[in-house]
Amino acid sequence: MTDQLTPIDRAKYTAAHCAADFVQDGMRVGLGTGSTAAWMVRRLGTRIKQEGLRIIAVPTSTRTAQLAREVGINVVSLDEARWLDLTIDGADEFDAELTLIKGGGGALLQEKIVATASDQMIVITDAAKEVKTLGAFPLPVEVIPFGWRATKALVEEVLASMDVMGQQSALRVNGDKPFVTDEGNYILDLDLGRIGNARQLALVLNQVPGVVENGLFVDIADQVVIGHSDGTCELRDLSSGTPETSLRQINIEDERNIFSDL
Repeated sequence: MTDQLTPIDRAKYTAAHCAADFVQDGMRVGLGTGSTAAWMVRRLGTRIKQEGLRIIAVPTSTRTAQLAREVGINVVSLDEARWLDLTIDGADEFDAELTLIKGGGGALLQEKIVATASDQMIVITDAAKEVKTLGAFPLPVEVIPFGWRATKALVEEVLASMDVMGQQSALRVNGDKPFVTDEGNYILDLDLGRIGNARQLALVLNQVPGVVENGLFVDIADQVVIGHSDGTCELRDLSSGTPETSLRQINIEDERNIFSDL
């Protein structure tokens, strides 16, 4: 089955496989949303069946919750878990300081709440998501539906004074209707091109009336696991303050069970 996967999918699976092995028995784990996170959830399901791994998990979206239950993971709410040992999630972009853009899947609000309610956040990704400067990927901003056009105008006005290349925004749609998040909100995608000061932009955006949260994750991620299509995963750790890199190799061809239900 693995020979039917694209190189990008193989890389995503590699990262997810490596990161899932950080989960230890008895942990409370945040489960991210997106294609790479889905591989990780499936891997945890395999560990539960094969190793008897016992965890409780807090998903960051309804679709992640559904998948987690399907593979045998004990799902609870964040209020029930209270605090998490670890969150594993993907990213749409990341830089050398592990500042992230997230929200391409529309779950940025719950993703940020869960990640910040964790002792540690591990980002799982492929090498294509690494950038020198954030901003090529549109920055998602979650807004309430009431007066969203006014909020959009205010956001674009704010961007004029920020260190960004572009100032355009667009309402995310699903067919001919606005895309609606799990929390019942809309998303504006900001076409910025380049973000010169992510910390400042994140703070200013959240001051705009109608903005619920933005997709810039600053000082939240501790480690990133970068998967490659040959089964190599690269771990970068910033938790000590000094970036450290290590490599690990897995045999993708020996992991056929993960693909059995695809």
